[in-house]
Amino acid sequence: MRVLLLTQVLPYPPDSGPKVKTYYVLKYLAQQHDVTLVSFVRESDKPEYIQHLETLCERVITVPITRSKSRDLRFLGQSLLTGQPWMMLRDERPEMHKVLADLAAETTFDVVHADQTNMGQYALPFTKSRKVLDLHNALWMLYKRLAETTAFTNPMKYILSRDWQLLKKYEGELCRQFDAVTAVSEEDRTLLIEAGAREDITVIPIAIDTDEQAQIARRPSGPHIVHIGTMYWQPNIDGITWFLDEIYPLIKQQVPDVRCTLIGARPPASIIERSHNDRTLTVTGYVEDPQPFLEDSSMMVVPLRAGGGMRVKILNALSQGIPMVSTTLGCEGINVTNNKDILVADDAESFAAATIRLLVEAELNKQLTFEGRQTVVNLYDYRQACRPLDEIYASKVKQE
Repeated sequence: MRVLLLTQVLPYPPDSGPKVKTYYVLKYLAQQHDVTLVSFVRESDKPEYIQHLETLCERVITVPITRSKSRDLRFLGQSLLTGQPWMMLRDERPEMHKVLADLAAETTFDVVHADQTNMGQYALPFTKSRKVLDLHNALWMLYKRLAETTAFTNPMKYILSRDWQLLKKYEGELCRQFDAVTAVSEEDRTLLIEAGAREDITVIPIAIDTDEQAQIARRPSGPHIVHIGTMYWQPNIDGITWFLDEIYPLIKQQVPDVRCTLIGARPPASIIERSHNDRTLTVTGYVEDPQPFLEDSSMMVVPLRAGGGMRVKILNALSQGIPMVSTTLGCEGINVTNNKDILVADDAESFAAATIRLLVEAELNKQLTFEGRQTVVNLYDYRQACRPLDEIYASKVKQE
């Protein structure tokens, strides 16, 4: 089939959750179909990234997108006037509409596959194609949770509190305009139906390549906690701040030689400053290859209190044999079991106690290393997890 894949971020390299999710869907589709990729690109996207994607796709077309505070304020004003979600207006670009209109005039696609809520608007004009909406999360709930955990003194709290309600209506209406909708978890499927979406949503979890994410031979030089995540994303900032304020001090009381390394792009000054005052804490910023840190790690923490969808970093870490402690929300949507392949804790004292267990109990650490890897290999390798797309694509074409 001829497939048009629309993405909000260039899906390579797979170094963040959204990119990983999209890259392995693309990799799966490209093995069976002729895929044309149309994607927004940022200044940080390099020519070699596009060249790699061209080895998978029949064609790759890119549209530059920039954001700024002045643009955001303009879109916020537009949102206040129109009642449209601010988060959706931020990604509406006439340049993308023109590129797709020109493409539609010269090529007929069997399936138009819109990746993430933001790209749904661009798929709707393709009336002669079957349309699939591939959702990474129930966006409305993500921003509702973010609003709830944002401080009252932060103006974003009031913007988010308004926008999640607009997004809930928007997502429900958008889903009903597509021939098929996918969600990454049963939790997200339920939330989308609550928003008014169609009920026949197919759950296809985020998937990875477990051959590429092979088990790492860990040889920690001492008790060493790691965290990986984009450090400019507000839920990660909130979670790490909670960890450093309320959990890490309890751990240091019981494990005085513990170290903690935070890996992720663009950490805020508030986090960097903490590392200047605590010799046990390292903040690396973006790291192209985190494997040396993982080889020296005892475990990973995922102290998320806001967000939605699935955490790719958990799938990657489990596949690499990194045991972890997560909040319930952090491992939401992933088929893991507390005390079997992961430890789950939601308050500071329990989270600290679970982390200490993984640092000092060698047999428990070894058990979670093995069981976590098995869970991901069996359930989340892209060659298995993406198979429902075959039925979605086939059934949609047969309805023509």
